[in-house]
Amino acid sequence: MRISFTVALAALALSSTTNGLKILMNNDDGFGSGNLRELYKLLKGAGHDVLIVAPAVQQSGQGGRSEFTAYANLTSPAQYNIVQAGAPAVGTDPNDSNIWYYNGTPAACTFVALDYVLPRYYASWNRAPDLFIAGPNYGVNLGPFVYTLSGTLGATYAAVSRSIPGIALSASNDAIPYFNVTNTTNPATWAAKASLKVVQSFIDNTPANSQILPLGYGVNVNIPPLDSDAIPPITKARLTGEAETDIAVFNETTKLFKYGDLRPLAAGVNVCYNGDCELPGETFVVNGGNVSVSLFTIDYTAPKIGYTEAVFAKIGGLFEESGNATKTVKRGMEGRGKILKGRDVSREE
Repeated sequence: MRISFTVALAALALSSTTNGLKILMNNDDGFGSGNLRELYKLLKGAGHDVLIVAPAVQQSGQGGRSEFTAYANLTSPAQYNIVQAGAPAVGTDPNDSNIWYYNGTPAACTFVALDYVLPRYYASWNRAPDLFIAGPNYGVNLGPFVYTLSGTLGATYAAVSRSIPGIALSASNDAIPYFNVTNTTNPATWAAKASLKVVQSFIDNTPANSQILPLGYGVNVNIPPLDSDAIPPITKARLTGEAETDIAVFNETTKLFKYGDLRPLAAGVNVCYNGDCELPGETFVVNGGNVSVSLFTIDYTAPKIGYTEAVFAKIGGLFEESGNATKTVKRGMEGRGKILKGRDVSREE
């Protein structure tokens, strides 16, 4: 039986819509970022329902800090004068109602998206995106020390804390306003294409009606400098391994401090206790010209190994003085369920 081209095209469109995900995007470079907007366009082109809620202005280096503005209106223009002073502190781009800004930190934008924008304006999302994406950032975010500083990762961690699979993306290109990305040979477009390849692979290899990531998991992706749209090899990595931490550098003339890189590299930021310690560090991977993909979890608890037991043993007497306090607390937790259940969907492994 022959099927008309029109019918086939309609079926393809329906399939694309059906298989598309609800994706919430954010960043720390501001809602006018060329990187952010280029990936937004590519994700929409791939058939996904995409929403941006990102800072009104540049908010790099905020980490997981959740700061909400004290003013109902913008006291100065938003990034690149996209929105003028006096406009509401939360609102949409004049040219795209699915691109929102909020005058707060990246993590705050994540929460504003989940608790204000979605329930009020996107009821069909049920306050629960299928996937959260931050970035691509201008500049890589490598290693566990930078992990605590990055607004890109802070926004992602906030989403993961709310039971939403999160992917943090960071590239190596310079900042550029979205309206200055005028051709496909722009590094912002290259960064977006590399990002899409990783993101779409996660999506394509997830069975229907399944979570993209296990509960409490996030992904950190870092992209090296690109000189074309050719995507470098994508490499499995870990956060530690040749990672950097800072030192305070004092200027005798100005009497001011600035940060510098510690040499030799610090052992404390590179010791491996969790995950596969045979994997190369993401810093090494990106410095070698590859794209790194590392996984992190929301749980900072030290692993159950000899070191952990030895540390607890040093205050074992305090635990003994408290009698059966630990057992009592554990019984109380068991009574409430292994995983506390709230609005978010919980899954017990």
